[in-house]
Amino acid sequence: MASLHKFYALLLLYLTGEVSGVQLEPLNAFVLQGSKARFNCSLEGDFEVMGWLINGRLAITISMQSGVLGNSQRFSATNFSSGTTQRWEFIIQEVQRNDSGAVSCDVQNIQTVVAQMSVQESGTVAIVGTNVTVTEGSLAELWCVAPGWFPAPELSWAKNGSVVDRSLYNSSSELQGSMFNATSVLRIRGDVSAPVECRASIPALTAPLTSTIYMVVEAPVPAPTDWTVLIAVVVSIGGFALLVLLILGIVFCCKRRKKAKSSYEEEMRRARTQSQLSIVSGSRQKPGQVNLGYVADGQTNIPPSDFNDSGYSQTNGSSTFVTHIPDILNSNQTSNVHMRATNTLDGNGIKNHRHATIV
Repeated sequence: MASLHKFYALLLLYLTGEVSGVQLEPLNAFVLQGSKARFNCSLEGDFEVMGWLINGRLAITISMQSGVLGNSQRFSATNFSSGTTQRWEFIIQEVQRNDSGAVSCDVQNIQTVVAQMSVQESGTVAIVGTNVTVTEGSLAELWCVAPGWFPAPELSWAKNGSVVDRSLYNSSSELQGSMFNATSVLRIRGDVSAPVECRASIPALTAPLTSTIYMVVEAPVPAPTDWTVLIAVVVSIGGFALLVLLILGIVFCCKRRKKAKSSYEEEMRRARTQSQLSIVSGSRQKPGQVNLGYVADGQTNIPPSDFNDSGYSQTNGSSTFVTHIPDILNSNQTSNVHMRATNTLDGNGIKNHRHATIV
């Protein structure tokens, strides 16, 4: 009967506003594995028993009269009550992944309030490679990897402290065992040298984990001059000029050879002419002398004779007629000219023929 009276008393206080509803904070908690989790349960007025449960399992009990009942190494409670406000903080040490779920504050005979706790794990984050150098205006591709997270982290980028537009990078994650590995690829155009940062975050982190490199932007290198057309033109002109020179050289050589041949023939002709003039000049008789070797054509009264090298002799009875071959050549030309005299006898008498051969 006493308990029943107490229940009605509490109900009366609640209905009259002297006892307010139970409040629990936070209703959603994100906690890193291995850290502490804290929940606060408060109400106006007195209570008899307060119980804290994790996923339906009783973790700790608090009595209005006796305080905390059954403290343990992992679970504890601290009284922050003031005046008519009853406020107790529930603390979970070394939070584990299997602690994720419902955390309940049950005020006996009054109200039970439930919060949700998510135990998360933080991995690592790193941009692949070191500082990168790009040409101004060109695209740079940067890779960021974040292994060992739960749940999958959200990857983002920042350049020079400003968040990079989401359309410039792609992110993905893959579950391996109980952990997520995430990857993000950023394609950004080089405009100014600045630090580039990859950020990985989960709700349990108060600040994202980051990895930073420095992107150096260089002025574009002038494109090398294409000399192909110029070289082709120069080679063509050079080849044509060489061909022309070759043709002119052949023509010049032919003309020179022809001219040399003409000069040689002219010299030979001149030499023959001079030789003939010399012969004629040497064969002339001194003025006043009789050319004893001359026999006129048609003379028939010359008797037969015998020819010898010094002339020819003719015997006719007791008288003798001797005719000498004229000394046509000078003493210095005897080796170049050979003279021969021939006597021909026919019905009209003897005819004399002289032959000169020039070597």
